[in-house]
Parts: sequence; C-alpha cells; structure tokens
Amino acid sequence: MADTPEFDPALALSHKFPDTTYSYTERDSALYALGIGACASNAVDADELKFVYHEDGQESIKVLPTFAAIIALGSAAFDLPGLQFDPRLLLHGQQYIELYKPFPSSCHIHNKVSLAGLHDKGKAAILEVETKSYEKESGDLLCMNRSTVYLRGAGGFSNSSKPFSYSNYPLNQTSAVKIPDSKPFSVFEDHTQASQALLYRLSGDYNPLHSDPMIAKVAGFSQPILHGLCTLGFAVRAIIKNICKGDPDMIKSIAGRFFLHVYPGETLVTEMWLEGLRVIYRTMVKERKRTVLSGYVDLRGLTSSL
Repeated sequence: MADTPEFDPALALSHKFPDTTYSYTERDSALYALGIGACASNAVDADELKFVYHEDGQESIKVLPTFAAIIALGSAAFDLPGLQFDPRLLLHGQQYIELYKPFPSSCHIHNKVSLAGLHDKGKAAILEVETKSYEKESGDLLCMNRSTVYLRGAGGFSNSSKPFSYSNYPLNQTSAVKIPDSKPFSVFEDHTQASQALLYRLSGDYNPLHSDPMIAKVAGFSQPILHGLCTLGFAVRAIIKNICKGDPDMIKSIAGRFFLHVYPGETLVTEMWLEGLRVIYRTMVKERKRTVLSGYVDLRGLTSSL
C-alpha cells in the first residue's frame, strides 16, 4: 500500500475549497426553530410563534439568526490535502457568525468557502473554515460563518521547532470572553426534550453521535449527545427573548465556545450580562452544574425598555 503523503501546511493555505449551494423553504425554517426549542414550553409564546407560524401565511415567518449555521453546514468541509484525521475524534470548538441582513423565510444560497486558520497543537490540529453565504437571486451577502474544529491525532506536522500557526481574521472576532463577577442582567432556564437531538438533526446534521447509542459509547458518552450548535441556538434564543424582546433582527454577530456536551433532556440555564451593545453569556447544565457554552452576542441597538 502506498504511503500517505506528508501534510504540507503551505500547500493547505493555497487550497481552494469548492463553492457550494444550499436551498431552504419555510418548512425548514420552522423545523429549525422547533429543533432549538422554540414554543416547546408554550405553543402560543408571543415572542416565538412568529418563527413557526404567521397569520399571513408561512412565507411571512421570521427566521432565527442561528439558522446561519445550518446554511453553512454542508460547506464547512474540513478536508485538506494530506491532512489525516478520524472524523469520530472531531470536536467542534467554536462558532462565529456575522449577520448582514435578515434571512428570508425561504431562499437559494451560494456559499463561498475559505481557510481562515490552521494551527499545529502537537497531538491535534485546529482548523478554521470560513463560509460567506450569498442570496443567489440578489447576490446580497446574508451572513458569514467561521467554524473552528479540534482534530485529535492530526497535529505534529510542523517542519520547524516553532509550531505552525496561521490566522486570517481579526483577533476581536474570537469567542473567548471573561465572565463578569457581577450579578447577571438576566437569567433564563430552558428544558431540552429527550428527543431534542433527533428533532434538531432533521435540519441537516446527521452525525450518528447524536442519535446512535453504540456510536456514542465508542466516543465515550453514556448516550447520544445534543449537537453543540443546537445548544448555541438555545442560548441565542434566550438572548432574543430576554434582551431583544423577541426581535431577532437586533442580532449583529454571535460568538460561542463549546466546553462540554449536553445530554438531551437536561436543563439549560443561560446567564446574560449586558455591556453596551454586547451581551456576554454563559450556558450551564443545571443537573450537573457545569458550563457547556459561553461567548457573546453583539446587538444593532437596544429597545428603550431596557
């Protein structure tokens, strides 16, 4: 059998990812909203019903801003020439999203994909892929996603004593935040359903880690776990409800860092601190008293009632 070619990071930087397309309908928008818990505890919630139903017809429903991650899901390929890794050992570390205009309830999308970062961590590699999503008909830029993944077993490729590291984005776009010592501005508690991952996966992430008990055990979990991006959806939905008074168009950008898994059926508690037009947040699992996610959301403005 031929030897696997050695990974050349310089060659990886010149790699051109293919453009991708994505289309969604009003049904997809509503299914996603249900997948991240909208209307789960109150089917006629005044803040959330508009994400699944509108009196003027489904073509008038609003789309949650974290749906941006679904738009980029199929384009965020982590395959670089010569980079060897076991996809079962892939960990989603961070997600950063910029939103440029509200999503239509249905749309045809053109995605342009590029490498945003590559870092050799010895026993692992950190890979960052950026996806810019354009509305096909108008050509308008709708959103930008940057997905950061931790590839266990893929590091050690540096050709010098100094580990290879490349980033192609401003430092202020990282999701690292310092959680304030002060009392949160708002706290929101939400219950995930036992079937939450099975519902969320219908939006396009069919990784069996979230549905197959045997795969979950191989990966070291007692049962299938919730998608990290589903947890992010719960957190941002809490911010929309408690800070934005139900208006999703106030969200300008979203940053999240994943720390720990969530089991479907657990309770998520999201704490929020308001610092100007930035909401710093932390989401914890109530049953285990562990932080699973933290980050920030930048707003376009604030309602006068805050």
